[in-house]
Amino acid sequence: MFKKNEFKAAMVRKGLTAADIAKALGIDPATLFRKMSGQSDFFRNEIEKLCVLLELSAEDTLKIFFA
Repeated sequence: MFKKNEFKAAMVRKGLTAADIAKALGIDPATLFRKMSGQSDFFRNEIEKLCVLLELSAEDTLKIFFA
């Protein structure tokens, strides 16, 4: 289960907006919001990009995307 609040906290720590994240993933902001709301899932390649972009540890990645 995706933890939206943890994800948002990681975005804030890096000073990134949802628009920044969507652009980095090459997706529309509306698609990102669907993924964040649980209506759609993040793909593996998107999670890998987010780990690098947000500088997530393995522990943080598990906590956010696979809790």
